[in-house]
Amino acid sequence: MNTEVRAAQTAAGRELVVGLAFGSMAAHTLRAAVRLEVVELIGDGPRTAAELAAGAGTAHQPMTRLLRALTALGLLAEDAPDTFSVTPAGTLLRPGHPDSLASFVRMFTDPAIVRAWEHLEDSVRTGEIAFDTVFGTDFFSHLARHPELSTDFNAAMSQATSEAAAVLPRAFDFGRFASVTDIGGGNGTLLAAVLDAHPGLAGTVFDTADGLAEAAGTLAQHGLEDRCTLMAGDFFQSVPPGSDVYLLKSILHDWTDTRAATILRHCRQALPPGGTVLIVEPVLAEAVGTADAGTYLSDLNMMVNVGGRERTRADFEELCRRAALRVTSVTPLADAAPYSLIEAVAD
Repeated sequence: MNTEVRAAQTAAGRELVVGLAFGSMAAHTLRAAVRLEVVELIGDGPRTAAELAAGAGTAHQPMTRLLRALTALGLLAEDAPDTFSVTPAGTLLRPGHPDSLASFVRMFTDPAIVRAWEHLEDSVRTGEIAFDTVFGTDFFSHLARHPELSTDFNAAMSQATSEAAAVLPRAFDFGRFASVTDIGGGNGTLLAAVLDAHPGLAGTVFDTADGLAEAAGTLAQHGLEDRCTLMAGDFFQSVPPGSDVYLLKSILHDWTDTRAATILRHCRQALPPGGTVLIVEPVLAEAVGTADAGTYLSDLNMMVNVGGRERTRADFEELCRRAALRVTSVTPLADAAPYSLIEAVAD
């Protein structure tokens, strides 16, 4: 390898490593922008830094520095010295935007998530859940004790579900069934999209009482009150019987293999003849190759915060086998990457 090639590779490597090392700083910059409502204050802009500092109740110079960092990250544009507008990417930090990621940012930059990551090395060494050690309780119990954080979590999950909700109704033939239950369905975003696209289908959103807090509002917005019921419960104890399809999106990756198999086993017990279990989650390749780094970071997040994991197709097949289910197909949802649709039937 000649000197010029080696130098170019070293420079590229340095840029990559430095960018990754600064990653947590960029995340906290996003958090500050959301909490200070920078994008909302700019509005249709442009606005000066002085105007934004006054609106946010901050000092002028520190606000300018934040605005310039957000500009360097591609979320704002400095149209003239000290004058800023919002880029298309930046609009996703606006809570009212239809594709908003504001709650997602608030949740995944919250100390409740970030502090456990400081102990990633310990989780790798021991296999233990860092969150439980740091906070003295498990993640979901912590959520239940902190209503504001729970609200952010539910909203973040809804925002993360929006792309899947746009794709799933046409990715599977729901029309041949009469009813579907969304297990851990939260505020009903995903099931509402399915029911909207299939008028002959009835549905149930099943979650904890806290998880269902905003579901009635979602159903009302879609005019689905007569076609969809809400049911509170614990999927480690049982799931509601009576549906042809049991849908689980981003549920199994929260849990160990033993607990995930328990959830699937309860779905199997409720499944009628000819029924289907649908799992919507990322499916890891058997070897990484050129992969979505976000999915592998999510895998580590599951490890440190809740004890779950992302899985390969073989992993899902084994989970389903333990629940007397058989995987019949795995279909990548190209317009909702990195999710795939995993179909399973009674074995």
